[in-house]
Amino acid sequence: MTKSLANLNRRSFLKRSAAGVGALAAPALISSKALASSGEINFVGWAGYPGLTEKVFPAFEAATGIKVNFKELPDQDTMFGEAKVALEAGGIDIIEPTIDRVGAWDSNGLLGTFDESKLAMDNYLPGLADGAAGERSRPGGQLKYVPSNWGTEAMVVNTADAKLSSPPSLGDLFSADNAAVMRPHSALAAMGRWLDATGQLPRPWMDGYSEMGAMVELWDIALAKAVEMKGNVVQWWSGENEANAGFTANGATVGLCWDSTGFNLRNDGYAYVAPVEGAFAWHQGFVMMKNAANVEQAHEFVKFVSTAEGAAGWATAFSSNPVGKGAADLMDPEVSKYYNGTFNDEALSKLWWWPDQSADFLAKRAEYADKYKAA
Repeated sequence: MTKSLANLNRRSFLKRSAAGVGALAAPALISSKALASSGEINFVGWAGYPGLTEKVFPAFEAATGIKVNFKELPDQDTMFGEAKVALEAGGIDIIEPTIDRVGAWDSNGLLGTFDESKLAMDNYLPGLADGAAGERSRPGGQLKYVPSNWGTEAMVVNTADAKLSSPPSLGDLFSADNAAVMRPHSALAAMGRWLDATGQLPRPWMDGYSEMGAMVELWDIALAKAVEMKGNVVQWWSGENEANAGFTANGATVGLCWDSTGFNLRNDGYAYVAPVEGAFAWHQGFVMMKNAANVEQAHEFVKFVSTAEGAAGWATAFSSNPVGKGAADLMDPEVSKYYNGTFNDEALSKLWWWPDQSADFLAKRAEYADKYKAA
């Protein structure tokens, strides 16, 4: 975990946004070339967020004349596979992975380079596009990733029926007293972090993210324990729709899910809870394909999402945190209430940011996830 990312604090974001709104620069001007083209952009992103097509894309088209052709996919592994096909066949300009995947995407020759002079880097809140995050966004010294939103993965719980420790723990996800909805690779990471926190590993869980020998040693242990305790899993998920169904259709009482899942279920008897070990945290953004056809339009799209209006719309669609200055002032107060109800100062200080994960790590992680599901 890098220091700059670890110190991100949503509440301080909101305070800085509110205090600085009067001094914000006006939204970046749209280039004459993009306007003249009235072209299109081919965007591949996350499934299950209708606010993008209902509000954000129409706002972008109204501002620029550029149409968004949107293909929805449920998870990053599917996006990665789609990108490898598109490297030969074309058809994709922009995709939206998380920052921990950038190195793997770049090492596979998928990524093009953004021209910073065509973006508005000053639009971003501190710590998201600069500092340690900025370094992670520039493999080989070239800008290949810019942020779109950020958020967390923690525990969604049925407030009436979930059986939780005091304080709630990642270990509760594996308790036979709870019916659980899980994403396989996240569940194994949660198991590893829980075993680490309870002194049941021979070395720190984080060692596995930097050295493949340690990864195999630690994930073997986590897999064996997770399989042993697998009986309470009632639903696997890879995208938002499956996660919701785990609770609404299959009776899960607890799950390790994105914050957006908790937000969507907040009025149905569910709460979003940060475990004592710390919530997983993610940093999501845009990459441009190396063979993108609509390069000018791609830059305009990315720049729009960095403005107050664009960032607010994007974060609202995901029920997550915005990346642009002034965006928080344009968002639904209910979203702020929801996040602040889960993340007090202590919970924020314990956020566990997904580390960088190499292509070899991701391939091996997928093997462990498949074994977990099949066991």
